[in-house]
Amino acid sequence: MSKAPTELAEEVREQVKDKKSYLGVIDRLNKASVDKHWEAYADIPWDAPEFQVDPDDPRWVLPPFDRLGETEWYRSQPPEIQSQIGLWRVATAMKIGLQFENLLKRGLLNYAYRLPNGRPEFRYVYHETTEECHHGMMFQEFVNRTGMPIKGMPRALSAVAQVAPWIPLVNTELFFVFVLGGEDPIDYVQRKSLKGGHIKHPLEETIMKIHIAEEARHISFARHYLRHRVPNMPPVRRRILGAATPVILGVMARIMLSPPGPMVRHFGIPKDVVREAYKNPAARAEITASVGKIRDLMAELGLINRRNKQIWKAMGIWDTPQVRGAATKTAGKPAKAA
Repeated sequence: MSKAPTELAEEVREQVKDKKSYLGVIDRLNKASVDKHWEAYADIPWDAPEFQVDPDDPRWVLPPFDRLGETEWYRSQPPEIQSQIGLWRVATAMKIGLQFENLLKRGLLNYAYRLPNGRPEFRYVYHETTEECHHGMMFQEFVNRTGMPIKGMPRALSAVAQVAPWIPLVNTELFFVFVLGGEDPIDYVQRKSLKGGHIKHPLEETIMKIHIAEEARHISFARHYLRHRVPNMPPVRRRILGAATPVILGVMARIMLSPPGPMVRHFGIPKDVVREAYKNPAARAEITASVGKIRDLMAELGLINRRNKQIWKAMGIWDTPQVRGAATKTAGKPAKAA
């Protein structure tokens, strides 16, 4: 049995100057997937006494940075209700995560289906798909053990989201923006939770550490793919990508970070409490921060201009990018990677 990572894995950071350096990144990611990977039912001791899930366990109480946990209404609830709300929040995040990764896997396989023989991306995509399958099993097993009626994505949104797996057949760059739009906000929250010492239950901590370790590779691939491909896109496709990106990110970040409707109804959380917790400057700043790395990447690639900057603002996710490399000034010139 492998042990969960003891330290939080970081992304691969390379300068994608040319095809050779891009292929070098893929080689590193492929090797890492062989050397460090985990299996949902081999590497997590689900039946260990300390891993059991009790909805009334005080370790599920919402962490301080969760806006609902700061409200007077939440603090006035009985301890067991505070714990149940916290567990519902964790389980919903995992359910939405596995639903997103279901879409992601189907999209990755559609992308791989058309790759020519000999392309190293094929092997990497299958490594990632395998890892995402284990993530889905981890998340669903956790949800099952809560005994709660967790739904995940709203039904209407889930229906619309079925389009996502077909995006790679039309625009692979747009698909990998979608990938980052789902993965980055979750990664942001999980890293913040672990670094702040807010995760108290060993089962949640183990799942989270495994997920972060493997998602670091998945996020790395998506970023380097975009760095490799975007500079050589035709101007029209670049403009489309630049305009579509803030819409995708604004929607995805809110799905990942906003309170689930079924939880609000189940616990009878008043509407004014929800507004107080999640519709205020601090909550909006958290959503903006959760997509900060993607915003920086889009600026680095020269995909933010005066026109689509207004879309970022309209979606409530604008902040001044922190560009680590030189921004792309002219289409066709590769941007330096972070």
